[in-house]
Order: sequence, then C-alpha cells, then structure tokens
Amino acid sequence: MIYLDNSATTKPFPEVVDSFVAVATNYFANPSSLHGLGMKAERLLAQAREQIAAMLRVKPNEIVFTSGGTEANNFAIKGVAWQYQRRGRHIITTEIEHPSVAEPCRQLEELGFEVTYLPVDREGRVSVEQVERALRDDTILVSVMHVNNEVGTVQPIEEIGALLARYPKTLFHVDRVQGISKVPLDLKQAGVDLCTISAHKFHGLRGAGLLYVREGVRLAPLIAGGGQERQLRSGTENVAAIVAMAKALRLALERYERDIGRLQALKDEWLEALSAIPDIEINTPRDGAAPHIINFSLKRGVKPEVFVHELEKSGIYVSTTSACSSKKKAPSKTLLAMGLGEGRAERGIRISLSFDNSQEEIAPAVAAIKQAIKTLSEVTE
Repeated sequence: MIYLDNSATTKPFPEVVDSFVAVATNYFANPSSLHGLGMKAERLLAQAREQIAAMLRVKPNEIVFTSGGTEANNFAIKGVAWQYQRRGRHIITTEIEHPSVAEPCRQLEELGFEVTYLPVDREGRVSVEQVERALRDDTILVSVMHVNNEVGTVQPIEEIGALLARYPKTLFHVDRVQGISKVPLDLKQAGVDLCTISAHKFHGLRGAGLLYVREGVRLAPLIAGGGQERQLRSGTENVAAIVAMAKALRLALERYERDIGRLQALKDEWLEALSAIPDIEINTPRDGAAPHIINFSLKRGVKPEVFVHELEKSGIYVSTTSACSSKKKAPSKTLLAMGLGEGRAERGIRISLSFDNSQEEIAPAVAAIKQAIKTLSEVTE
C-alpha cells in the first residue's frame, strides 16, 4: 500500500495508540468525579493541557479541548459572533476556507451577519491589502486558514496579524489544521487570537482537537451543560484521546525537526515526476506552499473519482478535493477561486504526504498514475 491521502487523515503513531489504550483501560473515570480514580484522570488531563500549551508556546488556560477541527472552527466563528454581536456583525474570511469555516459563516449570514469572502490570486493566496480594504468599524472577526487543504498554499498569517494589531476590536482566527507540524507558526508573534488544531492530522486519533483562545478573548459557548473546559465547552472530556493527542503532537514536532528537509525534497521529486506527465497540470504553487500537499488536474475526459478507484486497484490511495467534499463531485472551489477554470477544477487530484512516505514510493506510484490515465483515456475515447 502507498498511502498518499494524509491531508484527509494520518495513520496514528503506534505509541499514540498504546497511550490511548493505556489511559482508556486504567484511567477511565470521569475527570469531574470527586473520587481518587476521577482525580487521577483529571491530573492526566491537566498534564496533557500543560504539555500541549508548552509545545504551542501558549498558556494552559488558553487551551480548550474539542472533538476535532470542525467543532473548534464552529466554536471560534459562532462563539465570537454571538459574544461580540453588539460590537459589530461583520466577518471577513476567504473564498477557499474549509467547509467547517465556510458553512458557519453561511449560517451566520442567515441570522443577519454580513460576511466578506476575499478572493485569492492565481496561487491561492489572499493579500494583506485585500484584508485591510475589507475592514470596517463593525468587523469583529477575520478568519484565514494557515495552509490550504487542497493545494497547500501558505497564507500570510504573520502579515495579517501585524495588520490586525492596529485594529484591537477585530479578532483573528486561524484554521491551522493542515499547517501544524508541517509549517511553523508562532501564535503569539503572529497576533493570532483563536487557532484550530485537529489530532488526526498529525498522527493522533479522530475525536480530539482543540481551540486556542487567547487570554482575554471571550466566547459564547456552543455546547451548554456541565461547564467543563472553563464553562466554554461542556461535555465529559475524552481524556484518553486528549492524552494521545499530546503524545502525537510531541512526536510529530520531533519528526518535523528531524525530517522536514527530507519531506520537502520528497515533494520536489514528486512535482518533477508529475510535471513530466503530459496529461497532468500542476495546480500547487511552486513557492510559498506547504511541504506535503500536491494538487494536479487530469486531462479532459478522465473523471477524478474513477481515477481514484483505478489507482486503488494498485494499492495507491489519493483523493480529489478535501475529504469532506470529495463525495459531492462538485468542482473544487479552491481551484475555481484561483481562476483555473471549471474544467480544471472538476478534475483536481490531491496527493498529500507524511513523514512516513519515502522516495521509493514515487516510481511505482507514478507508473500506476500513468497507467490509470492511459486505461481511462482508452475507455472514454
């Protein structure tokens, strides 16, 4: 098997699975319980919070655990909107955000909020000048993803943060789900107020994520109940998955320090090999992109969903658009926003690497890609 769909989800580290099993088996009590077993679970939870905060260079009380990236994005956007609606009802985001940002914005529009969706350039990047022009007195939130999940473009987060430092009434949310452990970002230096992270994107387990909430920022809770997570996110904490997330983040950041150069070189080799195939057009920008995402479009007549299944016959796993949108068979909104045209947007394929991928996989995978294109082209002719 050659797994090239790591932006959809990563394979958990074995140590992470072991950690989850150990905590789930031995420290299964509710961390809110007063008895000794509950207190042990609570200590594990606090320890994981401290470890994660240290790795992100933030304070432990700025970490709110969630069920994953989608909940954290919804919490950031709706929580700000409901908390600060008397200050203003205008939000700024981009045309290429993940559905877990775009859809909450659409919902807020139905409730009377106004959302500005900023365009991107040919490389999928928003400009700081566009953000500045869109700012208004009633703008309460700017939400921009760190790394685009389809083409890998890195957004100018530090520059946007520097701009928004002059607008203290406007909060800055960053969806860092695709960037964590692949592209560095200092949340404090970048002026980020809210940041989303999801464990299963860095070899943790599904069902665990977090929202960084800068000290001083207030949010209206989405989930009311027993008041866990400092009254911000009620519900019994998934201690085992959270402890496993802390371990996954530590291991992933260690892999970054050791292997980021190798991963970038691997991506460059993939781009060179794919660029030599006449029936492929590369969509990922050559510069200013994450080291693990490659997006390309197939020639006319080859349906991407059929291509994915054809590759699967050879034990090679890729995807079309984001995993959340791949079954809808709609054109990639990111490729459309980049101005690449509807045809190219309909035929997009994403390869996404992890530190576990190797150079030895390239030749057989590229051979399978060429054969799949040839086979499917003959079928459509």
